Amino acid sequence: MSIYFLGINGVIGSGAFLLPQTIYKDMNLMSVFVTICAALTVSMVALCYADLSSRFTGSGAAWLYSYHAFGRFTGYELGIYTCFLGCCTYAAEIVALLTILKTLSPVFSNHVVYYGIAIGIIVLFTIINLFGRTIVKLVDNLSSATKMITILIFIIIGAFFIHKMNFTPVIPKAATLGVGPYFKHFGAAFSVVFYMFTGFSFIPIAAKQMNNPEKNIPKVLISVMITVTILYALMMLVAIGILGSKMVNYSTPIAVAFQKAVGDWGYVLVIAGMLISVIGVAFAGSFNTPSLIASLANEHAMLPKWIGKKNKHDAAWVAILLSAIITMILITQSYLFLVSCIVLASFIQYVPSILAVIKFKHTNEFPNNGFKLPFSYVIPAFALIISCYMVTNFTWKTILVGVVVGVLAAVAYFFIEKDEKVEEKHQKYLSKMRNK
Repeated sequence: MSIYFLGINGVIGSGAFLLPQTIYKDMNLMSVFVTICAALTVSMVALCYADLSSRFTGSGAAWLYSYHAFGRFTGYELGIYTCFLGCCTYAAEIVALLTILKTLSPVFSNHVVYYGIAIGIIVLFTIINLFGRTIVKLVDNLSSATKMITILIFIIIGAFFIHKMNFTPVIPKAATLGVGPYFKHFGAAFSVVFYMFTGFSFIPIAAKQMNNPEKNIPKVLISVMITVTILYALMMLVAIGILGSKMVNYSTPIAVAFQKAVGDWGYVLVIAGMLISVIGVAFAGSFNTPSLIASLANEHAMLPKWIGKKNKHDAAWVAILLSAIITMILITQSYLFLVSCIVLASFIQYVPSILAVIKFKHTNEFPNNGFKLPFSYVIPAFALIISCYMVTNFTWKTILVGVVVGVLAAVAYFFIEKDEKVEEKHQKYLSKMRNK
């Protein structure tokens, strides 16, 4: 259940509360359909991760899978990009939190107050993580449970205040002018919803700290995707039913919808849920990212060994401090820029991971334990097409950032001393699996 709650916290974040009006603006009532379509397509990628996580027990997720499939350098590059993704997600949620606070009081627009609170949150999460998994599990479970209760209250009570007339128009008039305009609107909404599901990829990152990960992680991945899909679709449906076309006028549509339905206490409740939700995702990022950095250093010596050092609470204290510093730098950027970086980094880790599934199915290396992807190559092929579709939504600025991160990582790679014993052990393992 703790892994499940960690997954919920990793997926449901600021986007669930801040982006519905953007999705509605492009597709109106069809937003619910777009949400389900995006969920199904992202689930194809999640199923690939479920297949891979059943083959390995080590921490690292995407970088670990690519390492075993395509070699040390590919695994290293994926590891750096996934670290970048984790820090961007961590920073984006903190920026989203402060954006929400700005709507409550102008004092949060003051730079001293803004950055003081942001840095204070990062310091608090750093301290919690330094005390190991026990406190992390407690905080994460509490945050996830509170978040889900808030969303369920909104859906259940809000359903009684739906007005059927608000379900029109079904689709924007501009999207009915032809196939081109339709897919332009659909694609814009689809990209936003796609971002709202990207957090699933963090679930296997701390696999080594979980019990029986090769069997539990696939179950959790599937359970989380089903849960989040249902919640997102119902939230969108209820919000549209209450606000109708006025939904595009509000930056916090879920909170405003509940206020229209039950009064001011509804607004306060949802805003509180939003804050807890955003804090929950930020907290999950503060836990997952150092675990990833430490796994790069400890498991295959792709980073200097000192980065993976742990304290008496089994917490990777150097990696925790390093991720906190990087996040403090990133919070100076805008929310939308951080979101675009998250989508780019997600694309970069999805493609090699999907290709790894195809390779392992072909070579029969690293057998599955507990879960096996059905329908042969159909699901990974479809997931690959969907992932490549994301390329059409990148700006040149975002692509430039991705290139810079990759080039800097490649340069640093040649200054990192390889651990010959680790490499020899890895080659023996590969040889054993091939012979098997």
